Amino acid sequence: MSEHDNTTAAGPEQSGPAGGGPVDATPAAGAEAAEAATEPAGSEAPPVEEADVHPDTTLAAERLLDLQRLQAEYVNYKRRVDRDRDVVREQAVASVIEALLPVLDDIHLARQHGDLESGPFAAIADKLEATLSRFGVERFGEPGEAFDPNLHEALMHTQAELAPGTEVTTVVQVLQPGYRSGDRVVRAARVAVADPQ
Repeated sequence: MSEHDNTTAAGPEQSGPAGGGPVDATPAAGAEAAEAATEPAGSEAPPVEEADVHPDTTLAAERLLDLQRLQAEYVNYKRRVDRDRDVVREQAVASVIEALLPVLDDIHLARQHGDLESGPFAAIADKLEATLSRFGVERFGEPGEAFDPNLHEALMHTQAELAPGTEVTTVVQVLQPGYRSGDRVVRAARVAVADPQ
């Protein structure tokens, strides 16, 4: 075969659209083959089958989930018990104060009339009030306080001379003091009020 024949035979393979010769009909197939050739063998991880996982590993994972669930349930239970304990304590103190309200009212009236200045009954009254104060029991309601419907129960509305500059309804007389335990009002103070002029 002559040199001219070699160029003629190789012409169709090397010619393209610019050369006017026929175009290879499968360029994409050649590109895919090239990409497949460049990927290293074994690059895809083999799928892990359940048979490959040791039974002890599965059991340990299940036990860990059970332990975490039990721990979360215990933490929630402990919070609920602590909250309920505080609520029950507040209710118990409030019920004791409610039962002692007549006694506390008598002690307060006796102090106002000067009957508890000395003597054994004065000492007993002081001990009772000191014991209740340890549980957060506090008496409230004084003349001159601004009227607060959350703390005061107005039984009378009167005309009275208020301090200069007073702009709100004010307590002018305490008919029965109020008692609270912490933030809980056991009994509102029963008062007489007056409006500013």
